[in-house]
Amino acid sequence: MTVLVYLGHPAHFHLFKETIKSLQSKSHQVIILIKSKDVLEKLLIDSKLPYINIAPKLKKAGKLALYFSLLKRIIVLTKIIIKYKPTKLVGSVAEFAILGKVFKIPSYVFFEDDFEAVPKFAKIAGPLATYLVCPNCCSAWKWEDKKIGYNSYHELAYLHPNHFTPDESKVNKIFDLNKRNFILRFAQLTAYHDVGKTGITTEIAQKLIDTLLPYGNIYITSERPLESQFEKYRIQISPLDIHHALYFADMYIGDSQTMTAEAAVLGTPAIRFNDFVGELSYLEELEHTFHLTYGIRASEPESLINKTKELLQINDLKKEWEHRKEKMLTKTIDFAQFMITLIEK
Repeated sequence: MTVLVYLGHPAHFHLFKETIKSLQSKSHQVIILIKSKDVLEKLLIDSKLPYINIAPKLKKAGKLALYFSLLKRIIVLTKIIIKYKPTKLVGSVAEFAILGKVFKIPSYVFFEDDFEAVPKFAKIAGPLATYLVCPNCCSAWKWEDKKIGYNSYHELAYLHPNHFTPDESKVNKIFDLNKRNFILRFAQLTAYHDVGKTGITTEIAQKLIDTLLPYGNIYITSERPLESQFEKYRIQISPLDIHHALYFADMYIGDSQTMTAEAAVLGTPAIRFNDFVGELSYLEELEHTFHLTYGIRASEPESLINKTKELLQINDLKKEWEHRKEKMLTKTIDFAQFMITLIEK
């Protein structure tokens, strides 16, 4: 079996890495395709996984530029499909839904955002993909008949205890584990589905730092360029080790969906601050069913500061979240193993 796996975001590297390794170990040919995005290429280089970068230049902002870059990627992918003749197309991208239909190759589109929240992506992937693979709690909108659901989350493909073991040695040169450590994440919010969405501004970031600093150390990880006054807080860690830092952190606050969910499944108290709050079922489930995270809309900055202060006052905060995490794990599955079985069988 020859499988093309397309990674369009650093989160996709983590999502598919266990599946890629497992398929390769069983002598299946797996061809990894990527486009330049944040630290994605560095993750592949550091992990020593061979790949083909089909879009080595970062795309420019703007609707026309987005459509033009999509067309260019489809042309490059077409040539790759003709060359390798894959058995299956796997990824979280609309391009494979299009090309799978054209070449009559089964396409597996993995997603966590309800389709109603990402309509441009949904209107391409929904009618054209062979299979739509998402958590049971997620909506496939008009294409529920194509949905393959499961009781888990993308983040449990790589942060489930079967695959991830926290390693204190990865962070003890960065964190003072005798103190409290807080991670802030600033997302880029420039993807097509982020239009009109806002998150943590410079002013709000400063208020968060002023609130947290008396209680411990602050570390920032950012997709977007950092203002000069925040550079001293930038975390100095390999992208491959960021989840160890997230595990040992006492709290996470950010405007990234993915890292919020990662913190939650690791048992780290997490607060998400952006305009997607209330719109994404998997994060709503992590918040309201398992009580591992909080979502606050960008129009309520005072609520963000108040919730931060509230969590800072809870004794044994991490122990309580560890208990909640363990309860969540009894209700969910190892998503990597599910993917391996799905693609292989």
